[in-house]
Amino acid sequence: MQKVFLVDNGSLRAASTLNLRRVAAALTERTGTEVEPVSLLHSNKVPAADLGGEAAKTFGPAATRWAREGVDDFLILPFFFGPSRALTEYIPERVRTLQEHFPNVRVRVAPSLVDPFGPTDLRLAHLLRDGIEEATGSLERPAVALVDHGSPIPEVTTVRNVLAGQLSVLLGDTASRVVGCSMERRDGDAYRFNEPLLERLLDTQDFRDSNVIVSMLFLSPGRHAGAEGDVATICREAEGRNAGLRTVMTHLAGEHPGIIDILADRLDQGLRGERVLLEQAPDQLTAALP
Repeated sequence: MQKVFLVDNGSLRAASTLNLRRVAAALTERTGTEVEPVSLLHSNKVPAADLGGEAAKTFGPAATRWAREGVDDFLILPFFFGPSRALTEYIPERVRTLQEHFPNVRVRVAPSLVDPFGPTDLRLAHLLRDGIEEATGSLERPAVALVDHGSPIPEVTTVRNVLAGQLSVLLGDTASRVVGCSMERRDGDAYRFNEPLLERLLDTQDFRDSNVIVSMLFLSPGRHAGAEGDVATICREAEGRNAGLRTVMTHLAGEHPGIIDILADRLDQGLRGERVLLEQAPDQLTAALP
């Protein structure tokens, strides 16, 4: 018996869970496969009253409940841009705990939205371009800052940089430049791969006197993304420091309807066993990509 989870990292903001539910429902309708929205952490602390009366689910309790009902095969569909440690480290730890009580359970993790080892896929870059073109309006050749959260591992930042390169090609002369950047990073030289940070980029000569489209490489609104999030604050403060700077934020990448097409393909790959990020069978953990 199989169960499919659409999994995000989780947030203390209700809007994030509501978006995960929206995407899971659209994916279920699109594919005919029931997809349950589940967060790894945090979301269970959001009051149910803020979520239409239905409390958010987190992975550990949800998997345990379904295992008790006879599910022994879980497919995790990541609502993540890249191979985050949440997928490659946290989930295996939770699965080992689950298998202590349900030793026959198998868990597979499908590829993330950007599969670094798969064939070239421009769909995410195309939907980012859509957001940039909508935000640009009548602005002539704005600069583009593609901003993500920032990651403790270079593999995720590589996804940002690959998308920035693809965007640069797709936008061509309609943008003066495209630069990938992060909202924040951990301290220390070991995490310099996240640079440039958005706040520093907006102070550079190429950006501080420009119209800048801030392309939001985020999946759901929360503390960082959205009209009153940390990215908006960074942009507002940069405009205060630089009289010639004007920033316009795009919609979040995860709010674009095209994200469903990518997830549907990842779901199909996982269900057929064509490509999985990792597989955790009883007493065995296998990293399956590349």
